[in-house]
Amino acid sequence: MENQAPSDDAPSLAALVSRAERAGKGAPPVEQWDPPFCGDIDMVIRADGTWTYGGSPIGRERLVRLFSTVLRKDADGRTYLVTPVEKLGITVEDAPFQAVEMSRDISAGEPVLTFRTNVGDVVVCGPDLPLRFANDGEDGAFRPYVTVRGRLEARLTRALAYDLADFVEDDGDGPFVRSGGARFAIGPAGATA
Repeated sequence: MENQAPSDDAPSLAALVSRAERAGKGAPPVEQWDPPFCGDIDMVIRADGTWTYGGSPIGRERLVRLFSTVLRKDADGRTYLVTPVEKLGITVEDAPFQAVEMSRDISAGEPVLTFRTNVGDVVVCGPDLPLRFANDGEDGAFRPYVTVRGRLEARLTRALAYDLADFVEDDGDGPFVRSGGARFAIGPAGATA
């Protein structure tokens, strides 16, 4: 699908902020909303986790957190800011979030990995919120991602990826990580329960 250029009558950032603030606190039910597509805006989430608008970093953490609550990745593979009345396309260079903290606990004899993202989401990894490993980079290094909500993922920081490597197991079928009763293969096999 081609990206549409932003039109002169595209909503302003201030208008979007106003509508997002009225949408409520926490993560609103953006998956249930079906507003019309209103074009693309010049918002980019960089691979390093920096959010920009018009080429300038968005320096207010509170504003980034607000936008993160109305973010949605649709089946078309594009990421949008969604309010009850509009859907605006944005650019995401890698993943919209970064996992910046991780804890590993044991529950009912099984390991459970919990992640905190740069925007404050807490994710308990398991069958519904799986880990995924990408190793398609030129450097061949694996890059772990955890599903945050819907189709939105957080890429684990390099430090967390190294920490996660301590929990890699191998049962002869290849390396994997377990969490919440699920087995997440490292490599092309994907996740298995």
